[in-house]
Amino acid sequence: MSDPGNSAANAVGAERSLGQLVASATAEMSALVHDEIALAKAELRQDVKRGAMGGAAITVAGVFALFSLPVLSFAAAYGIHNLGLGLAWSFLIVGGAYLVLAGLLALLAVAKFKKVKPPERSIASAKETAAVLQGVKPHPRPAQDKVLV
Repeated sequence: MSDPGNSAANAVGAERSLGQLVASATAEMSALVHDEIALAKAELRQDVKRGAMGGAAITVAGVFALFSLPVLSFAAAYGIHNLGLGLAWSFLIVGGAYLVLAGLLALLAVAKFKKVKPPERSIASAKETAAVLQGVKPHPRPAQDKVLV
């Protein structure tokens, strides 16, 4: 059995011109793209908020660690001094340990920086896209007579 409401919709759909169908499809695609962009913006907003909170937390943790460094340095120097070494030598040992640690971290940083490479896949993709777009010719449009009013 056929649905009378459905056949009426088919008749209306059959009466629509190609231009109306294209306009309808374009409008729906535009709405879809706008909705997708709105969704992406909402997701990015949430991610930015989470990232900002994480960044703030790690910054505060770093500040506390930085504030504790002099206290722990003095404690280490006085601990070495209590083992029987002179106070000046104790502070020199702690300072030297920090210099050795800084040197090791600098070597690690240099090794990591040497491994940094350009984004090869992105560059290749951009070159492919540019090559494809260079081969595209604009659709010829009929010349329109300009009417001056």
